[in-house]
Amino acid sequence: MQQQTGGHAPRRLILATRNAGKVTELRAILEAAGLDVELVGADAYPDIPDVKETGVTFAENALLKAHALAEATGHPAVADDSGLCVDVLGGAPGIFSARWAGRHGDDRANLDLLLAQLSDIDEEHRGAHFFCAAALALPDGTQRVVEGKLTGTLRHAPSGTGGFGYDPVLQPLGETRTCAELTPAEKNAISHRGQAFRALAPVVRELLG
Repeated sequence: MQQQTGGHAPRRLILATRNAGKVTELRAILEAAGLDVELVGADAYPDIPDVKETGVTFAENALLKAHALAEATGHPAVADDSGLCVDVLGGAPGIFSARWAGRHGDDRANLDLLLAQLSDIDEEHRGAHFFCAAALALPDGTQRVVEGKLTGTLRHAPSGTGGFGYDPVLQPLGETRTCAELTPAEKNAISHRGQAFRALAPVVRELLG
């Protein structure tokens, strides 16, 4: 494996997102782990186009994005891919979560379609989980993938105004509220992405020093 050097300046690490909140979340996790890295989002490189997510798993999509950014910038890069996996649907929507209803990012349409598909499913069969794969890729091709998972059950109707996507219908195990009814701090503490990002910290330490 190629040795990483960097003197006294913190290593730059790029997160493949233009979501400032996601950058802030990972930065706080890395700082809490005592890691001296300069984390920036993909918006620091506006000329680099977004990568098409053509993988068939969350891990493949995360690796596609991380490798593309690492190759384009010459810096280590992190990317994640996540979605909702419903037991009775065989793990769907899965990687198609953001475009389940046909248009990418139409949260309301995705939610409405999912609830319609599950309308006659009894409580005991409404198990589901949020899943996240986070990948770290180095310019030399080195890669690692970590995962996070938040298990729960699906409500029959949305509840709560926080979060996004399918948060209003997933009730985590042991909770009486949906993810959309949790505070941001409560959600980050148990979320699939929070778990994956925390699992990434020791990998960053190992590979970036």
